[in-house]
Amino acid sequence: MSMIALVLIGVVGLLHLYFLVLEMFLWTRPLGLKTFRNTPEKAETTRVLAANQGLYNGFLAAGLFYAIATGSREFALFFLACVIIAALYGAYSVNKRIFVVQGVPALAALAAVLL
Repeated sequence: MSMIALVLIGVVGLLHLYFLVLEMFLWTRPLGLKTFRNTPEKAETTRVLAANQGLYNGFLAAGLFYAIATGSREFALFFLACVIIAALYGAYSVNKRIFVVQGVPALAALAAVLL
C-alpha cells in the first residue's frame, strides 16, 4: 500500500479511537454532551449504550491499525468498508453529518488503497 493510503487509514483509525474515548468515557461530560448535542438527562440514560458503541469503534480502530502494521490490503478494505457502512447507516438513522465525519475520510482511504 502507498504511504498516502497508510496515512489515510491511520487518520480513520485515530478518528475511531477518538470516538471510543468520547462514547466510553466522555459521554456525560461537557465535551461529550456538546459533541453529541445531548442533555445531561438523555446522556445519563443512554450512557451504557454509548459505551457499547464506543467499544465497537475501538474494534474498528484496532482492525485498521492491524492493517497498517501488517500491510494487509484485505484487512484495510474490510475495515474501511465496515466504517463506510456504519457511516451510511448513521447518516440515515441519526444525522447526515455522521457520514461527513466518518464516511468521507474512510472513502478517501478506500480510494487510496484501491489506486
